[in-house]
Amino acid sequence: MRSPNISCKIEIFASINLSEDPKKIETAILNIFPNAKIKTDNSSIISNSKDLYLLEKIYDIIHSNQSQKIYQRQLEKNLENDSTWFYLNKQAAFVGSVALCEEAEESPLGPIKVILTSSNIDGIIDWLILGN
Repeated sequence: MRSPNISCKIEIFASINLSEDPKKIETAILNIFPNAKIKTDNSSIISNSKDLYLLEKIYDIIHSNQSQKIYQRQLEKNLENDSTWFYLNKQAAFVGSVALCEEAEESPLGPIKVILTSSNIDGIIDWLILGN
């Protein structure tokens, strides 16, 4: 994976339900974003980065499963100004699988939300989807 020379802020967020073990949510996030620096409080887990290599597993899945159109549709649908986002299924992530959710309700315990912000957000989307 070659990442472009584009500045991008990556935010990862997951809420912690009362019935959930925060360590399992951390594991879910780290399974998909192995280099994430995680911060936990009582109700959520957050990670912030500017390193596009954090998206390596997502990038690889998009291209190995030929799921470019699905991700492109989500990223473009959620595009607002210089930011876009997508949801991942928290339970799938816990077992190391990447499953995109169109709606938060598709992940029964709540999704992992990934927010991408860049002054060149179109370039980030093109790189993720087209590999440019």
